[in-house]
Amino acid sequence: MGGLKGRRGKFVKKVKKRIPWIEHVISDFETAGDLNPERAVEVKAREGSLCLVCRGSRRLCGKPRCPAVVKLRSFLNVRRAVDSTEMAGSSPPGVFVGRVGYPYVYAGPLVPPVLGDTSLLDAPERWVGKTLEEIVDFRTSLIRSKFRVNVKKPEKAERFMDRTLELALSEKPVDADVVFKKRPSKVFFFDGEVQPMGPSALLKEIEVGGVKADHRIEKAYSDTDLKAEEATLSLYLNGVPVSRIQRAFSVGAFGVAGQRRLVPTRWSITAVDAIISRRLIESMVKGSKTINEYRVYEFSYLGNRFVVLLMPESWSYEWIEAWYPGTVFNPSKTSIAVGGDWEGYKGRTTYASIGGCYYAVRLAVAEYLARERRQASVLAMREISPGFITPLGVWINRESVREALRRRYQRFNTLEDALRYVNTRFTIGVEEWVRASVLLQNALHQEKITKYL
Repeated sequence: MGGLKGRRGKFVKKVKKRIPWIEHVISDFETAGDLNPERAVEVKAREGSLCLVCRGSRRLCGKPRCPAVVKLRSFLNVRRAVDSTEMAGSSPPGVFVGRVGYPYVYAGPLVPPVLGDTSLLDAPERWVGKTLEEIVDFRTSLIRSKFRVNVKKPEKAERFMDRTLELALSEKPVDADVVFKKRPSKVFFFDGEVQPMGPSALLKEIEVGGVKADHRIEKAYSDTDLKAEEATLSLYLNGVPVSRIQRAFSVGAFGVAGQRRLVPTRWSITAVDAIISRRLIESMVKGSKTINEYRVYEFSYLGNRFVVLLMPESWSYEWIEAWYPGTVFNPSKTSIAVGGDWEGYKGRTTYASIGGCYYAVRLAVAEYLARERRQASVLAMREISPGFITPLGVWINRESVREALRRRYQRFNTLEDALRYVNTRFTIGVEEWVRASVLLQNALHQEKITKYL
């Protein structure tokens, strides 16, 4: 969603050591007292941040709830549970590879301070229908136990990399005993525009047990002649969840010997979405019959409304987001922020300007058409209201569009009829979507021409 983001300042300014204003937000005085940085967390905000002025009590951002306070409550619960240099927990399994300082980054296992079946904590395929608070808790509960590594030479961090690889290849949660160099960080960034994440700490020691490798991923890992792209597609076609493929991809589990590299988590998510969707489009969608009607699918979730329009034409694809005033990436008080990108039949040669969400949704629609053995021109749209108070990651686009495509769709004989229906599903008028959409403008123009033939 890069085109909609404003410039962000560096996180430098600390909030006062005592923050009595939080008592006006949280009625439980014991909880409010826990927000004293000397006891629980060190609260920071970026210089010039609206959060620094508002402090959660005045809702200057226009959101119905303060997203920073929602995340802070979750962060506090986790931080109290890991106030030590030692921790035992069951990794979902989960791993994280950072991108700051690339190629020298921090990487390591994600481990919550609880034992048992924690698989839900890092399985976005299972999150649709969960509340915002639940998802924030999932994200925040995972402690980032990290070590420094050169992505091009991961073998130099052999001891920690071996454990991280074991986790990434596992099919079930993995029990881990972790020793940190220092207690997990107590710094919390009071900012509504930052995705929820748990505390972090440098690794000193880690032991894992109960590893049950997914034999499909293990086979791809062992094949040092198999290219990463081929491994990715093969695993998907063999039923491995996308999030599990992305996890293994990020720790360099795939590829030809001597060419394997760690990939920052954010990049690995987009890479896997892009690889699978492109291969499905080329090998299955383009060779299929075109649908013979206009279809509209829809789904609403956490203040987002998703509408997918399928048109009876050869493959093309467009993703558009429209952000209400006062939403996460649109600080304007009056105007709607609209951004998107598209591709024609031949596909793309450059990275989509709107970011990883483009590829996440492309995967959702490509797998649907491949499953149906049909071809269509696809316009996927997302309308974001102020009820969506904090970014959660591109998974929400992929999984919400998947959910929309599982549901009963509306059929129409003409594009005009389909657009009239779309107009009833959004608060933003259909003329805004037409103005923003290359595919709609092309389709409407073509329809006008055919009337004179």
